Amino acid sequence: MSSTNHQVRLAARPSGLPKLSDWSFTEEATPAAGAGELVVDVSYLSLDPAMRGWMNAGASYIDPVEVGDVMRAGAIGRVSASEHPGFAVGDHVYGAFGVQEHAVSNGSEVFKVDPSLAPLPTYLGALGMTGMTAYFGLFDTGKLQEGDTVVVSGAGGAVGSIAGQIAKIKGCRVIGLAGGEEKCSWVVDDLGFDASIDYKTEDVRRALREHAPQGVDVYFDNVGGEILDAVLTRLARGARIVICGAVSQYNATEGVRGPSNYLALLVARASMTGMVVFDHAAGFGKAAAEIAGWMSEGRLISREHVLDGGVSAFPEALMKLFTGENIGKLVLRVGD
Repeated sequence: MSSTNHQVRLAARPSGLPKLSDWSFTEEATPAAGAGELVVDVSYLSLDPAMRGWMNAGASYIDPVEVGDVMRAGAIGRVSASEHPGFAVGDHVYGAFGVQEHAVSNGSEVFKVDPSLAPLPTYLGALGMTGMTAYFGLFDTGKLQEGDTVVVSGAGGAVGSIAGQIAKIKGCRVIGLAGGEEKCSWVVDDLGFDASIDYKTEDVRRALREHAPQGVDVYFDNVGGEILDAVLTRLARGARIVICGAVSQYNATEGVRGPSNYLALLVARASMTGMVVFDHAAGFGKAAAEIAGWMSEGRLISREHVLDGGVSAFPEALMKLFTGENIGKLVLRVGD
């Protein structure tokens, strides 16, 4: 274990896309484990669009990261020192350890993971918060039913790619919205979606009329903005819209664009509901076991886009989420 802990801290609240000057790079002595604590050497960091929202001041579903604090991030690591009865040196664990090389924790909200069952990055993907978000977004919020026509935006990304596969497993027709030929081909050819729509080159409304002639029963929205408005014009009666995220709006400097076609909810007797994965923590174990079963059967693929460079590469790596460069779950490798 290194004696120095390199960290990335929030230096300023961004306006629009985060800039390098919004971050500060610090170092301090690697923490020691006090009574009831453990020290984790971070191996992989989860990169998520939600991080952009955490950087803003104001009320949200989670407290903002304060200026000067280590940037919040979910991570996988290995316990290097422990004075906690529930964790031993050598255990691999998941927790919100932040963008740093070493973290000290009291064990709250820290979970053991087994690298013999799946590669460690997968516990940030399908077997982590990504998979939990897709699972509970579909079943608890979306009230998924066999035979539904399901549309997923951000289908080539972390949550969208898992959500679409789960919907297929449950007997639904699935249409993915993604940007670029590579992603659109991947969701159909590799993930088994029934169709894909390239929002960069196709008219989304027209394509939805073709691929969902009877309307959309469940829309799993990761994008917001114009895409949400387009899907609102194609709702089936009783449709359920899951508001998981709105990556198209996170860096807006002139305010978030809301749906102008919201009256379609009235016409279709539809619902639009926000979901936050942390609300479903009691069911994570059951959901992870079911997802792991589908993976072992070859019915579900978890793809992690792993970047190298350590914590110093975090600012540049985060930007890939907003330029659409990642396919699947974006992960930053920090240590061994």
